[in-house]
Amino acid sequence: MPTHVAKAAAPATPLVTKPIDITGAKVAAYTQSWVDWFWTHWLQIVIASAVGAGIVLLLLGVKLLGGRLCDRDRGGRTWTHTVGSALASTRLWFMIPLAAHLVAGYAHPPADVVSTIRFFFVVASALQAALWGRELILGVVERRAGGDEHHGSALGIIRLLVSFALFALAAILILDNLGVNVTGLIAGLGIGGIAIGLAAQGIFADLFAALAILFDKPFRRGDAIKWDGTSGTVEAIGLKSTRVRAITGEQVVISNTNLLNKELHNLARLDRRRNVLKIGVIYQTPVEVCEQIPAMIRKIVEAQDKCSVVRVGMTGFGDSSLDYELQFDVHSEVYNEVFDAHSHVCLAILRTFNEAGIEFAYPTQMSIVAGPDGKPLPGTSDASQPTGDAPIDTTPAPDRASTPAAPQ
Repeated sequence: MPTHVAKAAAPATPLVTKPIDITGAKVAAYTQSWVDWFWTHWLQIVIASAVGAGIVLLLLGVKLLGGRLCDRDRGGRTWTHTVGSALASTRLWFMIPLAAHLVAGYAHPPADVVSTIRFFFVVASALQAALWGRELILGVVERRAGGDEHHGSALGIIRLLVSFALFALAAILILDNLGVNVTGLIAGLGIGGIAIGLAAQGIFADLFAALAILFDKPFRRGDAIKWDGTSGTVEAIGLKSTRVRAITGEQVVISNTNLLNKELHNLARLDRRRNVLKIGVIYQTPVEVCEQIPAMIRKIVEAQDKCSVVRVGMTGFGDSSLDYELQFDVHSEVYNEVFDAHSHVCLAILRTFNEAGIEFAYPTQMSIVAGPDGKPLPGTSDASQPTGDAPIDTTPAPDRASTPAAPQ
């Protein structure tokens, strides 16, 4: 019987003797595609590069023009300065992607090159638009504020808020263009904003009140204002409160919201101040003299600097005087000048009346002494004395002379 001997199986030959460098192959293929594209479209690439360089130079010229417009109007209160400031904020990192994006289609680049150029263009455009918007908005705000340096703190917070809002919007636009779902992000920001607003509504109320002061300008630093019986000079306008130096010397701090809710009197914006002066003369003054008093007073007021008569005349018959009223304006914004003018008018009237023999009236009462029959005794009906707590003289009429009493 034949015998079969089993042979050992030969070892299997491996299918891959060494690993394949997939990354190297991709890099080589990618590099070869670039080389092929360059040699195929080298003329278009050169022309596109030249045109792109021209676009960058043109944008640099526009930026230089904006800087010159800003230098021409250093006050910053015109539209020329606002537009110039926006143009001067154009950045080189925006000019190059813009030029590449405009000329890329002429050179027929590979798809990955187009995607790369588009990515940088979207990012640069969003950031540059935020810069332009910030300069334009701040220019309008500063123009509305009239270039007032007294609102530096309020303008600073406006710059911060505008910058934050615009660059946050730019970031959202960049993410959206890159394919990121920003719906949830926007919803989260909205809910967070509502929560912050409810928690700090008092602070935000004062902040917006400060912005209202900035734009509406009911007063400025250095103005004299009056509210609720308190008056003083504005020392500082902050984001939450306003500090006023009262005429009594202390510093009054009041929140912007409470201050705007009150009736304010801005005393610094007066082009004139009206003064009212009441004058009384005794009843014994002759009628001819009473008729001359208004003309005398008018002449006195018109002789004073910055003073003009509004009206002057006799107003009625008082208990112990013939009453006159003088209304005159002092054309000055400085209260000390108004006070001095009022004092000079009073002294001039006193001097003129003394020279003319006109007597000022003061409160008096008649003291009549009656006889046993109840009838006034002769020679006692003209007696008078000051009103008040002074006792009436009860001495017999023959022993007393009736004389006008001294003023209280």
